Amino acid sequence: FAIKIYKDMVTLNIMDLILYEAQRQGRISFYMTNYGEEAYIGSAAGLDSQDMIFGQYREAGVLLYRGFTLDEFMNQCYSNEKDLGKGRQMPVHYGSKKLNFQTISSPLATQIPQASGAAYALKRANIKSCVMCYFGEGAASEGDFHAALNMAATMRCPPILEKTNLDFGCPQSRNNGFAISTPAMQQYRGDGIASRGIGYGIDTIRVDGNDVWAVYNATKTARQWAVEEHRPVLIEALTYRIGHHSTSDDSFAYRSKEEVEDWKRHDNPIVRFRKWLEDKVAVQNWWNEQEEQSYRTSIRKEIMSSFSKAEKTQKPSISDLFNDVYDRQTPNIIAQKQKLKKLIEKYPNNYPLKIFKNE
Repeated sequence: FAIKIYKDMVTLNIMDLILYEAQRQGRISFYMTNYGEEAYIGSAAGLDSQDMIFGQYREAGVLLYRGFTLDEFMNQCYSNEKDLGKGRQMPVHYGSKKLNFQTISSPLATQIPQASGAAYALKRANIKSCVMCYFGEGAASEGDFHAALNMAATMRCPPILEKTNLDFGCPQSRNNGFAISTPAMQQYRGDGIASRGIGYGIDTIRVDGNDVWAVYNATKTARQWAVEEHRPVLIEALTYRIGHHSTSDDSFAYRSKEEVEDWKRHDNPIVRFRKWLEDKVAVQNWWNEQEEQSYRTSIRKEIMSSFSKAEKTQKPSISDLFNDVYDRQTPNIIAQKQKLKKLIEKYPNNYPLKIFKNE
């Protein structure tokens, strides 16, 4: 169980490195890394597979833990014909009906009241599951955050809000120090986000967000309260974002490289967990340097194989752009489709149709 969690943390880290570099090379359009926050995979381990996830955009590790494949990650980032979202979303905006993971959307904090509503629906249906909602401290500065907490508290629905994680019954917020480029000290005067949960009458846990087992145990406890007692829970996981906010951001414009390097060196969640595993060597030899190097080599090959396949796979048919908006295409959508067709015919050199399926 511990090694599964650790391997997923390492896999996520290597996948982040490859896809970040791919974006810098112009091979995908956008990417967001999880550097420094990988311990949140402990929260995925603390949930049941039937619990519904509402993520923000840094929860790829939750999907990885639940079984989202490397091919599925790569297909989504390349928006190709095998992408579950049919190429209609930005990279890293994952979703999986099979894995009970609601598709991510970019607008900040919209998932929090949605999670509260979904948790209330579970309560009314008497389903013994909870909703987990992830969000950052920047989202906690939005009005949606307050509306969601108030609804969860008054309706006693089971979300867990993990400041970056709302599980009705158990919300979890990840405080990584920055809302894009705005440091936490410029966002609020109070003591973090935990005090807000208490103010709404919600059970609240503050935890070391770089400690896998602390995050895991906090989530297990929150889930029990949420499912068995219909008590919403707010978890504030304190961590630090090592990477830039996204590929559209240069974080060294608002923080020093020395600060980032200090965090990476002194409180790296992957290193902390690896050392914990290696401490078991006297008992059962859970992990060692040889296994570390072997796994890193093999998983990198697997990631690169999926990466190469996804890059060579065609894009969805352009015609699909007009499908699924309504049950039947409306007159205005048909008109838009015809207008695009004429535009492509007029400027064929600007539309490389060979990369699209059936065009």
